[in-house]
Amino acid sequence: MANLNKVFLMGNLTADPELRYTPKGTAVTDIRLAINRYYAGDNSERQEETTFVDVTLWNRQAEVAGNYLSKGRGVFVEGRLQLDSWEDKASGQKRTKLRVIGENIQLFPRGGEGDMGGAPRQQYQNAPRSNNYGQSRPAQNYNPPPMPSTNQPSNDFGDMDDEIPF
Repeated sequence: MANLNKVFLMGNLTADPELRYTPKGTAVTDIRLAINRYYAGDNSERQEETTFVDVTLWNRQAEVAGNYLSKGRGVFVEGRLQLDSWEDKASGQKRTKLRVIGENIQLFPRGGEGDMGGAPRQQYQNAPRSNNYGQSRPAQNYNPPPMPSTNQPSNDFGDMDDEIPF
């Protein structure tokens, strides 16, 4: 049976990252993402739910995060899940925690608060709307150039390979 351990997350940092180095000189930083989910509640009111996810970044990704990310900044993380387990020294109980090991990050440009760095939403609310559903209108008095003539029939598939590559 095939296995897949892949995570894609998009959220905002809850605190400034702290870049540190292992004794062997490997860069590492831990970040925490706040990921918002919006949905309609029982009375059709808009509800918001926030999930906090811990992400560990290594090597160059850790250095980029430490140098360029700050609290509130939007980031996209691609990575994998890892289960950490340990024994609690105070109670002696076995503890576990699921975290994301970030393998690739993409920073969002700085922008308005809470919108992951994008343009303000109001900018698009008052934009003019058209009723042509994304189709462009032809320009007035536009005459397209003539198509080049070919000597082959338009539906001649004689030179195509019969084999399908998959």
